[in-house]
Amino acid sequence: MVLILSVLFVLAFILIAIVKYDIHPFLVLFAAALLYGLLSGMSFDLIIQSISEGFGGVLGSVGLLILLGVILGTFLEKTGGALVIAEKILSWIGKKSVNLTMMLGGYVLSIPVFGDSTIIMMNPIAKSLAVKSNRSYAGTMIALSLGAMCSHSLVPPTPGPIATAGILNADLGQMIFWGVIVSLLTLIPGYIFVNKFVSRIPLEATIETDQEAVSRNDYPSAIKSFLPIIIPLLLIIMASIANYPTKPFGEGQLLGVIKFIGSPVIALLIGALLSFTLPKKLDKKMLSASGWVGKALLIAAPVIFITGAGGVFGKMLQNSGIGTLVSEGMKDANWGIFLPFLIAFALKTAQGSTTVAMITTASIIAPLMGPLGLDTETMKVLTALSVGAGAIAISHANDSGFWVVTQLSGMTVKQGNQSHSLGTLIMGISAIVIIYLISLFVG
Repeated sequence: MVLILSVLFVLAFILIAIVKYDIHPFLVLFAAALLYGLLSGMSFDLIIQSISEGFGGVLGSVGLLILLGVILGTFLEKTGGALVIAEKILSWIGKKSVNLTMMLGGYVLSIPVFGDSTIIMMNPIAKSLAVKSNRSYAGTMIALSLGAMCSHSLVPPTPGPIATAGILNADLGQMIFWGVIVSLLTLIPGYIFVNKFVSRIPLEATIETDQEAVSRNDYPSAIKSFLPIIIPLLLIIMASIANYPTKPFGEGQLLGVIKFIGSPVIALLIGALLSFTLPKKLDKKMLSASGWVGKALLIAAPVIFITGAGGVFGKMLQNSGIGTLVSEGMKDANWGIFLPFLIAFALKTAQGSTTVAMITTASIIAPLMGPLGLDTETMKVLTALSVGAGAIAISHANDSGFWVVTQLSGMTVKQGNQSHSLGTLIMGISAIVIIYLISLFVG
C-alpha cells in the first residue's frame, strides 16, 4: 500500500511542478525519482544504484539515437530539403486533394523533424493551397497539424518514439513497421474529421509577399532530400527481418553486415551523414559548435536529459519491487495495452509535452510489463505504440503546438479547441483501438 500511495503522490508532484510552477521536466523527474525512493523505504545504496543504472542505461541505448535524429532533421530543415519533400508529395497527390496533401506532407516531415517545426515550415504551403483551391484555411492547417502530430508520436526516429522504444526494450525495426501501419490507419478518421467538420470553419487565408525562396536554387533535389529518411528506416527494418527465426539472410557474413548497418545507431549515423550532402556546398561552419550541428545539440540536449531522468524514475520503480505488488493486485484485472495509453493520455493532457508524456509513461510502465502480460517482443512494440497513442491527445492551451497552429493561422482559441484539440482526441482514441485490434491477432 505504501508503494502505491508513493507512486500516486509522486505523479501528482510531477504534474503540479511541471504544469503549475513550470519547472523543467528534467529537474522534476529526477527529484520525483529521489522522492519516490525515499518514500518507498529503499536503502540509500539502492537509491544511488538506481540513479546510476537508470540514467546510464537509458542514455547508452537512446541518447545517440535522439542526437543523430535531430541532426538529420536540422539539415533537412535548414537546407530546404523538408520543403522539397512537401512539394514532391503535393505533386504526387495533386492540388485537388489539398487536405490529404497537407496531412501526408506533415506526416512524412514529422518523422525526422519536430512537429512544431514541420507546421511552421509548411504553413506557407497550407496557406497558398487554401487560397488557390478556395477552401477554408482551417482545413489545410489542421490536416497539416494532425498529420505532424501522428508521426511525431508513433514513428521513429522522432525522439519520443525512440526514447519510448529504448526504455521498454522494444525492437526498433518492428516499432517502425507497426508504427507506420498504425499511424497511417489513424490518419483515416483524422482526414474524415478534417474534411467533414474542420473545413466548414470559416477561416480565410491571405498571402503576403513571399519571403521563402531567397535561395531557392540552392535547395537539394527530391531524391537527395528523401534519402536521409528512407535509407535508415530501410536498414533498421532489414536488420529486424534478419533476426527472424527463419534467418532469411542466412547465418554467414552477410547477416553480420546487415545487423551492423541496420543497428539503430549506425543506421541513423548513415542518415545523418547523408543529410550532410543536402547543402549545395557543405561549409565547415555548418558542422561547428555555433553552426547547424551545434544548434542540433542544443535542441537534442533537453530531450536526452529528460529521457535520462525518466530512466532513473523507471529504475527506481523497478528496484522498489512495485512490479510484484502490481502483479498481485492486477492478476484478476485485464488492463493490458490500455494502461500505458491512459497514463500517457492523462500526462499529455495535463502538462502539454508529447515527449515528456511518452518518456514518463514508458518509465512507469517498464517495470510492470511482465505483470501486465506485455513482455513478449511484439507486445513490447505495441505497448510503446500505445504510449504514443495516448501522447497524441489532448493538445490544447498548455501545448506549444496548439499555439503554433492557432497563431500562425489566425484561429481563435475556441476554433483551435474545435479543430486541433478535438482532432488529436479523435486520433488518439482511433490509434489505441487499432493497436488493440492488432494485439488480438499478433500479440
